[in-house]
Amino acid sequence: MHEFGLCEGVIAAVQKRAEGRRVARVRVRVGALLRVGHEAFQQAFAHAAAGTEAQDARLDVVVVAARSRCGTCRHEIESHEIIEVCPSCGGVDLDLTGGEELVLESLEYEAPQGTIT
Repeated sequence: MHEFGLCEGVIAAVQKRAEGRRVARVRVRVGALLRVGHEAFQQAFAHAAAGTEAQDARLDVVVVAARSRCGTCRHEIESHEIIEVCPSCGGVDLDLTGGEELVLESLEYEAPQGTIT
């Protein structure tokens, strides 16, 4: 399960930004070509977050489509699968421009104790 390795990287980024503040929510953008399983990613995140500022934080995962551009006709394609043939012209000169990313989009921190909200 590569989800554990991915989540270790996410937690490292969270810890760097949190600077000791408790994290309530984490939002990540994951490219469809990384093929992460939602439940496995949630479990891996909880495991990696144990004992850190992100322990018990809610994880929101946004899966984004892979993007390709045809070198022949310049047609742009979005898909959750790898595209090998351009659906517009039948060309095979495709350049992958997205779908393998893993981005920490945002953090939401817990309110400090004693704060009236």
